[in-house]
Amino acid sequence: MTADLRLTVLGSASPYPRAGNPCSGYLVEGGGTRLWMDAGSGTLGALREHTGLDRIDGIWISHLHADHCADLLTAYYGLLHADLEPTAPTPLLGPPGIADRLAAFLTNGPRRSPVEDAFRVVELHDHHRARIGGLTLTSRAVSHGMPAFGLRVETEDGARLAYSGDSAPCEALTALADDCTVLLCEADYARPAPPGTEAVHHTPEEAGTTATTAGANRLVVTHLGPSLDPRTAARRAATRYAGPVEYAAPGSVFEIATPETPPGDVRVRPHTGR
Repeated sequence: MTADLRLTVLGSASPYPRAGNPCSGYLVEGGGTRLWMDAGSGTLGALREHTGLDRIDGIWISHLHADHCADLLTAYYGLLHADLEPTAPTPLLGPPGIADRLAAFLTNGPRRSPVEDAFRVVELHDHHRARIGGLTLTSRAVSHGMPAFGLRVETEDGARLAYSGDSAPCEALTALADDCTVLLCEADYARPAPPGTEAVHHTPEEAGTTATTAGANRLVVTHLGPSLDPRTAARRAATRYAGPVEYAAPGSVFEIATPETPPGDVRVRPHTGR
């Protein structure tokens, strides 16, 4: 049976690219729609291995840290000044101020760079809901010490992908991931935040707890900090979560089955090299 949703990992490194692994970025496909979800450093090149930039139906950005949005800058040049011929600006959903942030970097003279010629910008807010092609996108404000959002992607047939973006454990993320087919959750911290400091990321164990509390059918850990080994992180998450746990290896494709198949039936095609 053809999967109703497909998640391709373009990159999952934090906080800067590693050899063979760009920063955070994912291609989500479903309902005849292609969504670029986060655009961290190096992910545009990886995206082009799967589809053209001018064939993307929308872009969704969790927050404005460079490891989640830096490749929007090169995407701007690709859309306006290269070999592409987009028929209209690409929908770009992101935190408040995203257009001016891009323009401030791209402007090289007295005239503000026309980022709106490349992107049709929509600013997110808590409980934001949008429809792009065959996908429904619900965004929630999450806990990252700055304006940041998690995302729930749903198809008309009911396949459900939840993505934490960068976030500490919080009620909004748990609600967003409620009964999702797959939870793609960051696990950046090797250890919990020190007492008296604000947590802005999950540990692997906390990712497992979030998946358990939300009733997720499957957990995929991503955005691991440099001191975390992927296998160790997955094992640590599994101490708090009884379902299947995978690591978002760059190039991996997660084919999320339709609701008619047994709960938790998510077929994973591992990365075999580019």
